[in-house]
Amino acid sequence: MRKNTRKSAAKAVLARQAEGIDVLAELAALKAMTVPELQGKWRVMFGEHAPNASRGNLELRIGYRIQELAHGGIKPATRRTLDALAAEVASGTPGPLIADPRRPIPGTKLVREWQGEEQVVTVLTDGFEWQGRRFKSLSAAVRAITGSHWNGWKFFGLAHGAEAGP
Repeated sequence: MRKNTRKSAAKAVLARQAEGIDVLAELAALKAMTVPELQGKWRVMFGEHAPNASRGNLELRIGYRIQELAHGGIKPATRRTLDALAAEVASGTPGPLIADPRRPIPGTKLVREWQGEEQVVTVLTDGFEWQGRRFKSLSAAVRAITGSHWNGWKFFGLAHGAEAGP
């Protein structure tokens, strides 16, 4: 029954926001509320009685819920990572490494011409290698190549996340 109540509360909040109520205004309003008012807001947002918590805790959790309903909450990839970490902590044994899908697979050679010379950086499981030297980040390897700070991914023309086009 709690899920239905939460969904109803979510629909009500989303409907109010569709009518033009600003998320920032709702967050600012939390600061002006008394503890009983915050507890009432909790009932609306979560569909249950508020826990016996401090004012600050109520404000933070309600504020998060307002933003969660407005913007969609945690992304599925982040949820999977958190679930994997929680399982690792619960079991007490280290889990498998979670690979970053943006990172090239180990063994990949990144090649770029810089000041007339071809520069080759090899992707390792735990970093990068250039001219026999190991680096924790691609940007550190590129700094050794150029002598100045660069975004390593941009230096080699690799797109990331939102920058990656179709």
